[in-house]
Amino acid sequence: MDTPLSTIAVVGLGTMGTGIAEVLARAGREVIGIDISEAAARQAVAALEASTARAVQKGRITEGERHDVLARFRTFSDLQAAADAQLVIEVVPESYEIKQQLFRELDAITSPTAILATGTNALSVTRLAAESQHPERVIGLHFFNPAPAMKLVEVVSSVLTAPPAVEAVTTLARELGKEPVAVGDRPGFVADGLLFGYLNQAAAMYEASYASREDIDAAMKLGCGLPMGPLALLDLIGVDTARTVLEAMYSESHDRLHAPAPILKQLSEAGLTGRKSGRGFYTYAAPGSQTVVPDAKTPQESTGATAGRTVRSVGVAGSGTMASGIAEVFAKAGYDVVLAARSQEKADTARGRIAKSLERSVTKGRLTAEARDETLARITAAGSLDSFDDVDLAVEAVAEDLAVKQQLFATLDKVCKPGAVLATTTSSLPVVACARATSRPQDVIGMHFFNPAPAMKLVEVVRTVLTDDDVHATVREVCGKIRKHPVDCADRAGFIVNALLFPYLNNAIKMVGEHYASLDDIDAAMKLGGGYPMGPFELLDVVGLDVSLAIEKVLHGEFRDPGLAPAPLLEHLVAAGCLGRKTGRGFREYARR
Repeated sequence: MDTPLSTIAVVGLGTMGTGIAEVLARAGREVIGIDISEAAARQAVAALEASTARAVQKGRITEGERHDVLARFRTFSDLQAAADAQLVIEVVPESYEIKQQLFRELDAITSPTAILATGTNALSVTRLAAESQHPERVIGLHFFNPAPAMKLVEVVSSVLTAPPAVEAVTTLARELGKEPVAVGDRPGFVADGLLFGYLNQAAAMYEASYASREDIDAAMKLGCGLPMGPLALLDLIGVDTARTVLEAMYSESHDRLHAPAPILKQLSEAGLTGRKSGRGFYTYAAPGSQTVVPDAKTPQESTGATAGRTVRSVGVAGSGTMASGIAEVFAKAGYDVVLAARSQEKADTARGRIAKSLERSVTKGRLTAEARDETLARITAAGSLDSFDDVDLAVEAVAEDLAVKQQLFATLDKVCKPGAVLATTTSSLPVVACARATSRPQDVIGMHFFNPAPAMKLVEVVRTVLTDDDVHATVREVCGKIRKHPVDCADRAGFIVNALLFPYLNNAIKMVGEHYASLDDIDAAMKLGGGYPMGPFELLDVVGLDVSLAIEKVLHGEFRDPGLAPAPLLEHLVAAGCLGRKTGRGFREYARR
């Protein structure tokens, strides 16, 4: 195992195997590509030729370097070609039978010192190693798709793996320009262990007809900054692959959140496995295409839809960051805004916060001085909700406390004129409970903005069973005028984003609580392997651990799923007053300002 890993065999030349082969060849390794399908081998060569040609066109490599890369990649249909490899990476189908048979054959072909790596993202490395005559040399080497672009590589040790094998593949990963993360052997490892639970919940949400596939995907992209929505990502990964991973995770965890949503089985068994088949959650132009084409479930432009109510003026109740951000958004869009707080002083302070925000936009060249002055002139600060007597839309953005919100809505009911739309920005409380505090629940709706409101494009539009159609139409029209993307969802805990985001964050906390992986490794895994803008612990400290715990409790209380129970470590940190950045300590410590 001290021999440099200069000759490497890749067994299985599908999308992942071809990508790994490209990474290795570009890094100067001699690569032996093996696949029983000659067509797959030809396709792998063609893919490498095409990708290196693009690299030459973009000036990333020279024509001579391209020639050398192509010369280092040879393909074979016989496993015997792996005889001289110092490392074999298998990327064959996710089946114990197939992989175990492969390892038995490799035992008879390769040198006893060669390292055998499995690319599995779902199966037990320990169980695979146990079938080998030399289990100490078997290791997991989990690349992410597309392998040339994704930086993360999970290095998975079993209890049988020899430390020199771990060291050798870890060194190789770094030499390939990747970020290796050492993890133990359990289904899903770190990144997929967190990712697939989230994807499964999204599939279940769609299956329940809670929200459209387009709204679920848009919500997670715009609300969380993710590169892809969960249902589009399932199509890319392969619905059948996702089902296999989840089955393996559930067999170990027995957590209902990992039990594959029935729709995954239905799509898999119908052959609707995603992009590779041309149809999954979405329909594609052709098998393997990334171009989505309209189908029977594509939203149609409504004809003769219910007309919304006229909105010329808007009242925003609250004095915090969210209230001032929402008021700024409406004023920028040309609405006259009344910003009301519990006192004139608090209202003036909130308006001053907006003035500073507008000034920053002018300094950065995003806004003219004239537009700044016009926007600020549209905002009237008021110390009482009585000033809402003539607004067409009232939006509350006060504390996330149901009793406080209900009292406020009772006041709005008395103050606001008939026909005014009353909206709550709650992120987790039942909208209908606010509506029932009024004599006009048909006029009440949820408008969940995301922080910071001026920058975030998403608004979750939450209808209750009592909300009138024209109220819903009004809010969607207003969202368009303020340049926000509305997504429709029903009045259920967490709506779309928080219902999918917080179980994922909770599971990350459980991983740390179980000493499976470190904060840094988990954050790195999700940023590098999942394309997340922030790791889960970075995000938790920003959101606030007390806020996160409150949302977890709401989700657990509504759905009663044991898997949604707040992680004990989260409860302990909140009890200790470690709430994140705002207190200087959460999962990490921060310098005091």
